[in-house]
Amino acid sequence: MRILLLGEYSNVHWTLAQGLRALGHEVCVVSDGDRWKNYPRDIDLKRRSLSKWDTFTYFCRVLRTLPRLRHFDVVQVINPVFFDIRAGKIQPFYNYLRRHNGKMFMGAFGMDHYWVKTCLDCTTFRYSDFNIGQKKRDDEPQNQSFITDWLDGEKTAINRYIAEDCDGIISGLYEYDRCYRPYFPDKTHFIPFPIDLSSVTPVEGYKTGMPIRFFIGIQKGRSDYKGTDIMLRALEQLKQNYSDRVEIVKVESVPFAEYVKLMNGSHVLLDQLYSYTPAMNALAAMAKGLIVVGGGEPENYDILGETELRPIINVLPDEADVYHKLEQLVLHPEQLPELSRQSIEYIRRHHDHIKVAQQYVQHYLHSC
Repeated sequence: MRILLLGEYSNVHWTLAQGLRALGHEVCVVSDGDRWKNYPRDIDLKRRSLSKWDTFTYFCRVLRTLPRLRHFDVVQVINPVFFDIRAGKIQPFYNYLRRHNGKMFMGAFGMDHYWVKTCLDCTTFRYSDFNIGQKKRDDEPQNQSFITDWLDGEKTAINRYIAEDCDGIISGLYEYDRCYRPYFPDKTHFIPFPIDLSSVTPVEGYKTGMPIRFFIGIQKGRSDYKGTDIMLRALEQLKQNYSDRVEIVKVESVPFAEYVKLMNGSHVLLDQLYSYTPAMNALAAMAKGLIVVGGGEPENYDILGETELRPIINVLPDEADVYHKLEQLVLHPEQLPELSRQSIEYIRRHHDHIKVAQQYVQHYLHSC
């Protein structure tokens, strides 16, 4: 098959492309590299800035690229807003792709209307990016911006349009599957995120007597939204109380390649406080043998059919709970080697990019 993957989130499409190519398919990835993360792509559509001139030149580049985005058997867009332009201008581009290609699929991989809407009902999830129990997390500037953008406006309209028109919606995490399935039960299909194990070098494991190195990545402007502010406070308190047993590696908004280099040599990764599940950064760390502190709720294991492995240190969105879970690792470091082994096996079982690509191919072929 000829497959076009349009847009990027945390290296999902590029990794999937590598798996599909290994199976003999022709794949083209078109993206902006997920902005400052700068992931690989075949055709670069990165917008330099929001200035009028850069907006004009970007729009022209998209128009010039369109003829190269024809005659594919499958087109998958990463998100309803798959070009870096106003949501209200996306529909003509989607219709063009629909007209000149075969099947169309949309990824449920991140921020969109159905995610925001479901989180804000305060009943579907015990906690999420937008709620803790019955309390909405709508007073933080980043959250309010997402709500304004996605709950009722141009992005809402294009999201609904593509979801209703496309041939399939592929969810990459339990949470996103839960958001779309009530609205599109016959169209929503869960496939785990892909990780290329062949490109992963395992980190040096923990050895008795050495300090535990905790790695935390901070995204500027998104710390409150992702919960890394709370995790960092708990981690810094841990360092104060166990100064000789704890090391902290903190990075802030660096390109992916540099992020990986800085992560290597650590033992534990702190990631996404409000998640039920590990996403791409955490999965990549687990493939190396790092232990992830973040989302590991029962729903995550259930949707994968995993009944044995429990490698993720699941934390609640509460600083005291985060501190307690981190402290248990410091007080009982003998459990680190087994958690590291389970982390690697977890990725091998459920996220190997060849296995994931095979699931995509089957879904592409058998979708209506």
